[in-house]
Amino acid sequence: MDLILARHAETVFNAAARMQGHMAHTPLTRAGIAQAEAMGVALREALGHAPDLDLYVSPSGRTQQTAAIIGEHLGLDFFRWQKDERLLEIDVGDWEGRWYHDIVAELGRPIVDMERGLFCEPPPNGEWFPAIADRLNDWIASLSHDRPILAISHGITAGVLRGHLTGGDPWHGVPVAPRAPQGTVFRIVDGVEHVIHTGSGAVASRAA
Repeated sequence: MDLILARHAETVFNAAARMQGHMAHTPLTRAGIAQAEAMGVALREALGHAPDLDLYVSPSGRTQQTAAIIGEHLGLDFFRWQKDERLLEIDVGDWEGRWYHDIVAELGRPIVDMERGLFCEPPPNGEWFPAIADRLNDWIASLSHDRPILAISHGITAGVLRGHLTGGDPWHGVPVAPRAPQGTVFRIVDGVEHVIHTGSGAVASRAA
């Protein structure tokens, strides 16, 4: 399997530490647009013009906006991207749209493990790591493994996907790879990962 996997660029909610989860659209900041441009430049250098790839993107606006910018650099038609809900970020349930600091103040405890940069308790009426792993395993099983793939997803989701494909330290029963800065692009070939481009954004956002 040859998978190029990118985390979307910074959004206004990332910058403000507000929860996004499955929100339909949270636009990129100017820094996020610059990150997406840099991802596109790096991928053009690595893949050339109009590479023959299968294209997948989470249906969130932030991933589609990132994909549109990358696609222009690669000379790829935006309408070739296949939107797949299995690539969505963790569903943060009742936390969606809320300020991170308000949730922490209300609960009286942290909700993110500072060492791993991952949620340490399930979002109420949201989903948890085994459910993310299940939908990603289903997505992997649906792919044509003899075709190279470019996918644009999210921080936590990408960590679970990379953990499944390359290994990672367990987190609530699921292997999760180390977090990476927003705007980072990985290439995973038959379980071996290397970085095509390291993004300039935050590593562990408090606004999944």
